[in-house]
Amino acid sequence: MKLNNKNTVLIGLAFMSITAFWQLYDNVIPLLLTNTFHLNETLSGAIMAADNILALFLLPFFGKLSDNTNTKIGKRMPYIIGGTAVAVVLLNLLPIVENGYAAGKTGALYSFGFFVVLLGLLLFTMSTYRSPAVALMPDVTPKPLRSRANAIINLMGAGGGIIYLIFASVMYPKSKIEGLDHVNYRPLFIFMAVFMAVCIILMKLTVNEPKLAAENEKIEKEHPEWDLTEEDEKGQSTGKLPKEVMRSMLFLLASIFLWFIGYNAVTTWFTTYISNIMGEGLGGASTCFLIANVGAIVSYIPIGHLASKIGRKKSIYLGTLLLTLTFGLCFILTTTSDHVTVLMYITFALVGLAWAAINVNSLPMVVEMCRGADCGKFTGYYYTASMAGQVLTPIMAGFLMRNISYKILFIYATIFAFVSFLTMTQVRHGDVKAAAASGLDAFEDME
Repeated sequence: MKLNNKNTVLIGLAFMSITAFWQLYDNVIPLLLTNTFHLNETLSGAIMAADNILALFLLPFFGKLSDNTNTKIGKRMPYIIGGTAVAVVLLNLLPIVENGYAAGKTGALYSFGFFVVLLGLLLFTMSTYRSPAVALMPDVTPKPLRSRANAIINLMGAGGGIIYLIFASVMYPKSKIEGLDHVNYRPLFIFMAVFMAVCIILMKLTVNEPKLAAENEKIEKEHPEWDLTEEDEKGQSTGKLPKEVMRSMLFLLASIFLWFIGYNAVTTWFTTYISNIMGEGLGGASTCFLIANVGAIVSYIPIGHLASKIGRKKSIYLGTLLLTLTFGLCFILTTTSDHVTVLMYITFALVGLAWAAINVNSLPMVVEMCRGADCGKFTGYYYTASMAGQVLTPIMAGFLMRNISYKILFIYATIFAFVSFLTMTQVRHGDVKAAAASGLDAFEDME
């Protein structure tokens, strides 16, 4: 049994486009809300949490809906193509409204209300195809190979984030935006729309979802021992998890919830945080995030080898502990300097390593516990847990920063990262070492 690296990379184009979008969303939308529309941190945080509130309900719904979809182009592809097409249109409209508002233009088309409506439609659209896009990987990948496949998918996602961050860093360095009353981010939105469209067009032209899914279904039927669900009197899977497996699932989802509370607080507020604490702008924040993404990319292959030695769960242990340490160090570094230092860059590289160790192994642990027919639903559960954390954290962190001090951001993130390690110690299932027996194989035999 061998992972088809080429197909996995092509499938990862969808996740690449999604990750790039959310990098822009988390970096730029808070700036528009606070600088253009002059909202305070709590209200801005509430709007930033709206996507996660929608996701709580929509991601499991569309994940399950795609499980039951059957078209000539597959179960997941209709959602991926349709969702991307609508998102591309909305991405081009948002900066037009924001720039018009900033220029003092009147009328409903340039109002804050219309901006919020467009933003809401964009968030709804992204929620329709996120679970189907991620569920496509386990649909076409045998269970023992999913950690390796997910590492490649995460490489693709990190690559999308890096492409965005490079563009943002070049287009909007501190020297170009310092002192401006209003910054025009429209080129950034246009770039993102084109990037997303290109990714999905290429994916559609190269990935035959029905064929790949049928091949994987045949392999899984040859290995009934992979199914951890309960069986009926006829020996057929009921899709229900045994009590002890359900306990592991709940603690795993709790861990996902907690580490996203800590991590998303930083990704949401860091641009605003260093602007207030250090006087840095989007360029400085983008460079830190760029280095974190590079740190993740160079870590995936070593993490794959590490997981082959110690398993998925212990790899996540190391990731959560390292995330705790690096967030604590970020607090010290950002509160004792008025500019971004080399040590900060090194720390953010380690943040990327820690986050990679967590992400490579967590989704495979979730879908490991379900049968193949439920991949979309369980992928939705994974995202429900992550989005639940992200619903709370922009508001909670924003409230604490506004009412206590901006300096509390990394203390807050450190605490939640450590608690996620504690809950992870209670997970007993989903750790199939054979899935990572040879790491990522360094992309060898790419075909």
